[in-house]
Amino acid sequence: MSTGEMLQWITVGSAVLMMLAILLQQRGASLGAGFGGSSELYTSRRGLDKNLFEATIVLAVVFVLSIVAGLLLPS
Repeated sequence: MSTGEMLQWITVGSAVLMMLAILLQQRGASLGAGFGGSSELYTSRRGLDKNLFEATIVLAVVFVLSIVAGLLLPS
C-alpha cells in the first residue's frame, strides 16, 4: 500500500468517524438545536459528552492534516 493510498484511507476513515461523532452529539439536542437554535443555556460537558466532544476535535485535526499531507506529498 502506497503512502497516497494510506492517506486516502485515513481521510475517509476520519471523515466517517467525525460525522458519527457529530451526529451522536446532536442526538440529545432538540430539533431546533439541530438547525442552529439553542433550547438551553450553557452547560458544562461531563463524562461521555466531554470525551465525544474532544474526540470530534481530534478527528477534525486528523482529517485536515491528512488532506494537507495529501496535497503536499508527491503522488
